[in-house]
Amino acid sequence: MAEQEPSSSSKSRTTKKSKKRNREEEKTHQPTEPVPQNPEGKTKGLQVKIQHFQEQPNKIPPLVAYFPSGYNPCKTNPQTQQEGEGEGEGGHNNNQSQRPSVKVYRNTAQNKGNRLQVVVSPSGSNVDFVGSSYSGEAAAPQVCRYSLGVLDKETGTLKIVPIASNKIFRLEPRVRGSEAAKKDASISEKSELTDEKKDKLGELTALYGTKKDIKKRKDYLALKKEVNSESQKELDKKIEHINFDKEALGNTSALIARNIPPHDSTATTPVEAYPLDRIIFKGDWDYLGDVYNILQAGGEVPSNSYPQFVRNRIDKLYAIRDETEKMKLSCVLSFITHLVRFKDQFSMGHSASAKNHTIPSIIRQRFCKMFTVPESKILSSDSIYLLISYVLVLTLHADEFRTSPSDIAKDLRMSEVGLRPHFMNLGCKFKHENSILYASLPVPLTFPSEKNLKGKRRM
Repeated sequence: MAEQEPSSSSKSRTTKKSKKRNREEEKTHQPTEPVPQNPEGKTKGLQVKIQHFQEQPNKIPPLVAYFPSGYNPCKTNPQTQQEGEGEGEGGHNNNQSQRPSVKVYRNTAQNKGNRLQVVVSPSGSNVDFVGSSYSGEAAAPQVCRYSLGVLDKETGTLKIVPIASNKIFRLEPRVRGSEAAKKDASISEKSELTDEKKDKLGELTALYGTKKDIKKRKDYLALKKEVNSESQKELDKKIEHINFDKEALGNTSALIARNIPPHDSTATTPVEAYPLDRIIFKGDWDYLGDVYNILQAGGEVPSNSYPQFVRNRIDKLYAIRDETEKMKLSCVLSFITHLVRFKDQFSMGHSASAKNHTIPSIIRQRFCKMFTVPESKILSSDSIYLLISYVLVLTLHADEFRTSPSDIAKDLRMSEVGLRPHFMNLGCKFKHENSILYASLPVPLTFPSEKNLKGKRRM
């Protein structure tokens, strides 16, 4: 059989494939040219000196703000720009005058100096852009701190300074006039709870609240409860027929002002003027036998455990033959010790002397109710005056109402001159005997006027 020649179409296809294959091989074997490097594209390193500035109270730091509305304060108004170009050199000054004005307001109230408000007023417009550091977006919780960096390439320094109030001001547009004020008033009114909402919240508290919240709500409702008008009228009529003793009211107010223990101003003897059973209660005597027990054991009173006033009366206790009187005086001296040490425990810098002193719990609870304020580590001035009055009255009982203030003044960490107004406040009189100043209690009691008392306290 004779061989058949390939057709012209098949020849053309094979030649095209071979040409394409040759072109690809030429590309693969062709050497690649190096990519030219652009020296301008390289980043050059810059060594700078960093200076960090702290916020100074007498200077206001930079303010950082932005316009969410898209307003650009640096962009010139087209109409103003055309007018400026037509006016020539005067147009440049006109453009400067058309720049927006910026005002910063600071709250001058105490503890609110970091409250700032920024107002940007574009020229020729009745719209102001206002932002503050205490409302709106700035009131949201913030856990970071902002700083502003200024790079000076000539001097090679990077200055980092804090920004004002550590806030970025959001400048919102506001129309000048009373509309903005009305808007703020309406917002504040909406934020307040109405009575209806309060009632609903109270019902939810009563159903699902804690015991503490429920108790608070009950106390609030009890205070809010209005008194019946008819019963109020009857009560007013009864009060009109009551005769008040103005003298007794005056004595009561003087008692409160003087901070003195219970007393009887009409008493004829000093013992009855300040009754001992109204100062040391019946249940307290059983816990005041420490001084008497030391005497019975024949020991010495420790100098670091008892005040000087008590130690100076130990010889007097040994001289008393009547055991009942000795027991009574020793209990009075023990009560004085607890009062002085209680004062030291609440005094700044003098609590070391009373650190190891133990006051019976029943007596300590009474002292806390009389002299202390809950959750307070120090005594108020009124409580100190009252405590001193109790101590001085007991010293009068211990010395048969004729005592020298020298030793008790040292125990109370006061001067004798400073202790005199407290004695006079109790109705005492002073007299010098053999160059020693004594305080005695005449009866019936006569108290100094409130005016003289204030003047002597200031001394």
